[in-house]
Amino acid sequence: METSQQSNHDDISELLSLLEQAHQALARRWLGEDFVIELLLASVIAKGHVLVVDVPGVGKTTLAKSMAQILGLDFNRIQFTNDILPADILGGSIYNSAEGKFSFSAGPIFTDFLLADEINRGPTRSQSAFLQAMEEGYVAADGVNHPLSSLFTVIATQNPIDFDSTNPLPEAQLDRFLTAISLGYPDVEAELHLLNDYGDAVRHDPAPVLTRDAVMVLREACKEVYLHEDLARYIIDVSRASREDPGVKLGISPRGSMHLVAACKAFALVKGRRQVLAEDIQRLIPSVWDHRILPRHGRDNDSAQAHEILQNILTKIPVPR
Repeated sequence: METSQQSNHDDISELLSLLEQAHQALARRWLGEDFVIELLLASVIAKGHVLVVDVPGVGKTTLAKSMAQILGLDFNRIQFTNDILPADILGGSIYNSAEGKFSFSAGPIFTDFLLADEINRGPTRSQSAFLQAMEEGYVAADGVNHPLSSLFTVIATQNPIDFDSTNPLPEAQLDRFLTAISLGYPDVEAELHLLNDYGDAVRHDPAPVLTRDAVMVLREACKEVYLHEDLARYIIDVSRASREDPGVKLGISPRGSMHLVAACKAFALVKGRRQVLAEDIQRLIPSVWDHRILPRHGRDNDSAQAHEILQNILTKIPVPR
């Protein structure tokens, strides 16, 4: 028994070393904040989807494609437009003249790692069909459920809501994303590197560092990361305070708390640890919870106001030490 446990411990240690190598490989191909890479890796390990709210041209496609390649996952990209149809995303039945019958033709959603670009430019019907499949893990066609990849992960990008021709995602659909983040513009040194010689660095596809099987093992290992009961109670205290805050119309649900725990455990693994720390929770609350808060006043999807509300709550609740 001890030999088996030691072997499992060694296997996980080796995977954590490979995960750090994947982190470094991504950092060589994307020049933004390191936390973004950590958060995206944690989201994949926690079986979560990511919403990126940002302007075009900050490296979203490069980051998503490079991450899929380095993790050893298949990659597809869907460009949402105002005339995209559900069938363009999910696929559908087509007539096979050779066999004399209809058969299902899979759409681009059938992959491991999917970049859904500018999702809020798509019509609401197509958004809903895509997000329903994303939530349920399968596409239903002609009475048959066609399962998506067991590693299916979405990075959906969304333009700021004040851009023209956008259909903001409703709160119920935003809740389907584990994390939401803005990449932001690179700093001066990173942008200078981008102008000088960055093109040479990304001209060739990166070599895989992990495999599909390794990602599956990391997902199982994530469940075993230790969360102290005091930290679990801290998460509950903050989430309940958000529901009772007079400035909040819709606070953090129990599902939101569960998502935060999953994200923190995966983030600990990315950091090479098997225990969640208080600073992990505080670091991830904005990315996991800001998009789930609905302020009582102001416009919908106002993440800046939601962030301010949560930060105010955090100042009032003691952090376990």
